Amino acid sequence: MKLTQIQTTAEDHRIAKLAAFAIALHMVEAVIPSPLPGVKPGVANIVTLYVLYQYGFATAAWVSILRVFASSLLLGQFLTPTFVLSLSGAVLSLAALWLTMHLPKRWFGPVSLSIFAAFAHIAGQLIVVRLWLIPHAGVAYLVPVFALAALIFGIINGFITAKLLKHKTA
Repeated sequence: MKLTQIQTTAEDHRIAKLAAFAIALHMVEAVIPSPLPGVKPGVANIVTLYVLYQYGFATAAWVSILRVFASSLLLGQFLTPTFVLSLSGAVLSLAALWLTMHLPKRWFGPVSLSIFAAFAHIAGQLIVVRLWLIPHAGVAYLVPVFALAALIFGIINGFITAKLLKHKTA
């Protein structure tokens, strides 16, 4: 029997370490009770945003998607509605980051990108809820509550990321 060894690169190791950090943050956040079901601060998204600025979009996308898959496996939620909600939020959030990272850096920094990503994340989740889980127009009543949470946590996570990035360059 011949053993095949997978060749890894320094970039693979970097992605693995950053994804592991994001997964750890996600796991910690998963055990913290939420006052409102579905509302979490998304601290693992700080890692994704930091990685976007430090290593580029491709690395940030890998970290984000690996976090979703690994966390769902660790929490026993793989292929459940929770997994689909998390994945849809991550994919739309990444799409928003990809679009907004091309905006003028003079006016759009980590805080604004974090807000855009947070709104996209919740939009992705609400779309899945409306189209699949609760196909009822009443889902629209949740939009203001989740939008406010996205705004607040987007601002907080953006400021934390900006502080980390500033500390990195100092």
